Amino acid sequence: MSSENENIKHKLSVDLMTQEDLPEILAIEAASFPTPWTEGMFLDELRTAHAQCLVIKIEIDGKIWIAAYLIFWLVADEVHLHNLAVKDEFRRQGLACSMMKLMNHIGAQVGMTRQTLEVRELNHQAISLYRKCGFVVKGKRPRYYTDTNEDALVMWAEIQQERNHG
Repeated sequence: MSSENENIKHKLSVDLMTQEDLPEILAIEAASFPTPWTEGMFLDELRTAHAQCLVIKIEIDGKIWIAAYLIFWLVADEVHLHNLAVKDEFRRQGLACSMMKLMNHIGAQVGMTRQTLEVRELNHQAISLYRKCGFVVKGKRPRYYTDTNEDALVMWAEIQQERNHG
């Protein structure tokens, strides 16, 4: 795929997150959240059997960047979103929505029926994204975020089962 400027070539891929990705991921994390995850927290996720840790990589002029990442768990019959962030310069291009659709797709493939997440009550951008992806508020966890004592909204969505066409 090419843009108006033929010198800039963009190639996207979704890959499993690796330990080598963590320096870039930690920078995105620090720019995205008031209390970012630590390297140890990411390493714990990489070692957790039921955790799915994915990155979107983008190639621009021969250099590969991490544009976004997603971590979710597959537990019992549900998908639980743990972390999602998009690098600042790649925001507002549909990557977060694509990652949410990918999470739904993987959940559907392994027989999950529901998705859940917690989000800061004042994180209106994230709440808007999640609503767009079919999530609804089902509850509140008071003072869930210990850094700010902010409440968390608990959001749920049914897994959208994909239909085979053809």
